[in-house]
Amino acid sequence: MAPLDAPSGALRVAQSELLLGGQRSGKSRRAEMLARAWLDGASGRSVVFVATATAGDEDMRQRIARHRQDRARYLPEALTVEAAQDMPAALLQHAAPHTLLVVDCLTLWLTHHLMPAEGAGTWGADVLSARAQDLAAHLLNALPKLSGPVVLVSNETGLGVVPLGREVRIWVDELGRLNQAVAAQVERVTLMVAGCPLVVKGQA
Repeated sequence: MAPLDAPSGALRVAQSELLLGGQRSGKSRRAEMLARAWLDGASGRSVVFVATATAGDEDMRQRIARHRQDRARYLPEALTVEAAQDMPAALLQHAAPHTLLVVDCLTLWLTHHLMPAEGAGTWGADVLSARAQDLAAHLLNALPKLSGPVVLVSNETGLGVVPLGREVRIWVDELGRLNQAVAAQVERVTLMVAGCPLVVKGQA
């Protein structure tokens, strides 16, 4: 990860923002830059990273460890809470006017619930879609209740080929619907492309 070297004053933290992008597009780095700008903007502020990843295999364990190391290096003041199960409840618990919440990420949160290690292969399409709709409703209900700013990170998965597997096709569809619903509700939406931010809704 490149250093967080952007001047703090160059970034404005929105009341609510969705950061979208593909793999290694710079989403998490942008979220950390916004967190740094928030902390540098005034005294008495705090940042809470709401992590949704689960260490299902060795590669994911290493990825989680790298994210933690990066945050510890660049944002030692930040608190990280694990919330793969009930992320909206964690947002409500930690929300405060002086606290920036960073959710990283919606993609893994949805994956955890729609494609768990066991059981997903036996679920019908209607069950998967209903679960996704319930999750989205839970999150969308929580967002207006947050008293401080929030940044939500998610993947844009709809630009590639259509997956062959039934569950993965449903997952791609439901993630797209979740992204659309969140984007409609937040103040700003930023698409990350090769580390470059493109604001597609709201003001930079």
